[in-house]
Amino acid sequence: MIESSGGLIPLTPSGYLPRVVDTVMGDALTSAPIVVVEGARGVGKSWTGLRHSRSEVRLDSDPGAVQAAALQPGRVLHGARPRLVDEWQLAPGLWNSARHVVDAQPATGCFIFTGSAHPPDDRTRHSGAGRVTRVRMRPMALSESGESTAEVSLASLLEGRDCAAAAPEADADDVVHALCRGGWPRHLGMPVSAAQSLCRSYVQEVARADIPRLGRTMHRPEALMRLLDSLSRNIGTAASAATLSEDIAGDSSPSRASVGEYLEALRRVFVVEDLPAWAVHLRSRARLRRSPKRHFVDPSLAAAVLRAGPERLWRDVGFLGQAFESLVVRDLRVYAEANDASVYHYQDSNGHELDLVVERGDGRWLAVEVKLGLGNRIDEAARTLARACEQIDTSRMGEPAKKLVITPVGYGYERPDGVSVLPITALGP
Repeated sequence: MIESSGGLIPLTPSGYLPRVVDTVMGDALTSAPIVVVEGARGVGKSWTGLRHSRSEVRLDSDPGAVQAAALQPGRVLHGARPRLVDEWQLAPGLWNSARHVVDAQPATGCFIFTGSAHPPDDRTRHSGAGRVTRVRMRPMALSESGESTAEVSLASLLEGRDCAAAAPEADADDVVHALCRGGWPRHLGMPVSAAQSLCRSYVQEVARADIPRLGRTMHRPEALMRLLDSLSRNIGTAASAATLSEDIAGDSSPSRASVGEYLEALRRVFVVEDLPAWAVHLRSRARLRRSPKRHFVDPSLAAAVLRAGPERLWRDVGFLGQAFESLVVRDLRVYAEANDASVYHYQDSNGHELDLVVERGDGRWLAVEVKLGLGNRIDEAARTLARACEQIDTSRMGEPAKKLVITPVGYGYERPDGVSVLPITALGP
């Protein structure tokens, strides 16, 4: 057992903390020869890869293996299957070698490649079509860290079932502490101050070392740190590259083009994961706003960059609301992947918007508003949901399976107007 702000978290006998993505991994290994697990450093890809593999090679901790991969890739790939190739981007030539192996010996579940970055583009590298399934791994959702009861599943909401749930023991302070600490497995049980210090070191290392490894010819770590600061202040907004460039203007500020390049680099190391706009048919002549919203892979990075611990966040409730929405985005993305679903935002030119939309592969969808407060704020969210859903052409999209308000704490219940209310601390996959 390990301690967290939500209590004791059960571990498996091997010490592995089960993840929502385990089910996705199991399905992928039965359908594809090569499974690529992608995500930011520190989210637990190696641990999960080891959980599902029978042999391993760890390129990040074995320089000899990197050299061998360049000279004799077949030897590096030899071993009991599934074979884990950890941080494969350090020896990108293994990609084509693995493809040749699975072409010569057709089978599923041959290799698990984990990676914390997209390696530089190589026109000689095969796309992997027909051989590769990609799995995105993110920091732990609250149900994985033991801070959500998972009494109501995203799967059941997408089926339109009731979301009745008892009020979890966690209070709003617990949620804010979890937000500041983040869903990084190694941070569980740490004081928030120590976890935030590690998050600051993390983003500094991204700026100093991870981005240059992508092969950028021009790189200024101090400019990237200023961009990360701006992204933190603008978390959960649709700030454009031009807006971000103006926000960090100074004697040596990066150009708008450079900001765009840095944003792409941050996406390639999985630190930034923008929330795309939902493509939907409208009843009115309003135009869809298609700009993505800016999010880190975990809101703890924004809080750490701004040196905003729980007390400071409570003094700036407006920003705390943005950060809480980003926490909900993180958890919904984790749960959505296990349900063949994706997460979006919606806004039209008439000002109608939904904080989040969860859409499953079969077309079922949820309209979601995120509210930090209770009481009158729930009524306000219900009106927003109704107005936005009236603009959507449900003859094409179908009615939403749920109009859902997500809060930090409280009960899960159904309102008489058809709107459902659920705390993030009661939500699971």
